Amino acid sequence: MASNGVARSWRRWVGWTLAVVVIAGGYWKCSQGGKKEEVAYETEAVVLGDLTETVSANGTLNPVTLVNVGTQVSGTVRQLLTDFNERVRAGQVLLVLDDRIYAATVRQLTANLRSATAQAELAAGNLKRGEAVFAKGVISQQDVEQLRQLATSAAAQRDVVAAQLDRERANLGYTVIRSPVSGVVVSREVDIGQTVAASFQTPTLFKIAQDLSKMQINGSFAEADIGRLAPGLAVNFTVDAYPDRTFSGAIREVRLQPKTVQNVVNYDVVVSVDNPDFKLLPGMTAYVNVLLSERKGVLRVPAAAFRFKPPSKPGEAADKAKGKSDGEGKRRMGGGMNGQRPEGAARDKEGRLRPLYVLRGKELERVMVRTATTDKRFVEILPGTLKAGDLVVTGTSGDAGRGPRMRMF
Repeated sequence: MASNGVARSWRRWVGWTLAVVVIAGGYWKCSQGGKKEEVAYETEAVVLGDLTETVSANGTLNPVTLVNVGTQVSGTVRQLLTDFNERVRAGQVLLVLDDRIYAATVRQLTANLRSATAQAELAAGNLKRGEAVFAKGVISQQDVEQLRQLATSAAAQRDVVAAQLDRERANLGYTVIRSPVSGVVVSREVDIGQTVAASFQTPTLFKIAQDLSKMQINGSFAEADIGRLAPGLAVNFTVDAYPDRTFSGAIREVRLQPKTVQNVVNYDVVVSVDNPDFKLLPGMTAYVNVLLSERKGVLRVPAAAFRFKPPSKPGEAADKAKGKSDGEGKRRMGGGMNGQRPEGAARDKEGRLRPLYVLRGKELERVMVRTATTDKRFVEILPGTLKAGDLVVTGTSGDAGRGPRMRMF
């Protein structure tokens, strides 16, 4: 009997405990239902500041004039008289090829020329004597014509051999490779004992940069930016070798030859760079920023403010859907009220009209502002709608607006 009493008491205690939990949960839900959900917004103030609008791209540093020194004749390298990084003068001997074959050919043709010259002189003398005896009626006119033909052929043969000799003398001279310009040797492609062949194309032996104090950057810019670039615009750039130093230059040329890389059309832009201390070397990668405009003391807001959208509220989705449907119907009937474009798309000479949200106390206010330049982080807004000190909303913070969550045990 006692055990039954204990069991009944235990059941009553559990029942009362569950009832209290249910009543407390219902009270908490009712009390929370009447509260308005609050959202914590992240804001930044509209300030007066400076804006620098730039276009960025990567490029490669190159000498303004880079001469490839080759050879017009084949042969084995016998002497190598210069090396990497050496300064050379115009006309200085850089390399000598084995010239024995060419020298022997010149000697052979020199002998042939002497023989051909003797033959031509003999034929000319025979013609002169034949004309003399023809005047006395000893030989016929046909004999004179034959003598004249032999003299002409001998003279032509002499000229052919002389031309061959000139060609081989030139080839002999080409075995000595001279620098066409004054500059610095940036590349040497051959070594002593190596055979170079000039049968189909001229092989490159050296690359000489004419003046490394003047460099250029060949940068690749996307077609979306190319319309804003023009010769004379200032350029700032950095290189990996000197990350803490900024170099300067100016656009010299926007080349009209397009290059398509992965379906993106790019254009080569040439930037002139002074290199008085020779810190910049050929082949370095340059990270280029072209200065398009620079604005001082303008109203600016963070670019994130134009990407912010307020959180949805109950029933807002349906209202938006209805508004979208009504808007489409109005556009089909004539482009909306008064045929105007939707807000945020309007443009005029004073700038682009775009929406953002301003925090007034604890309430959001949607404001249309006119924007001008941007540096990707901040956007310039034209005076009129906002003033310095106004708080624009850039986002919501953390778990704000989600409401309390029950912890499960």
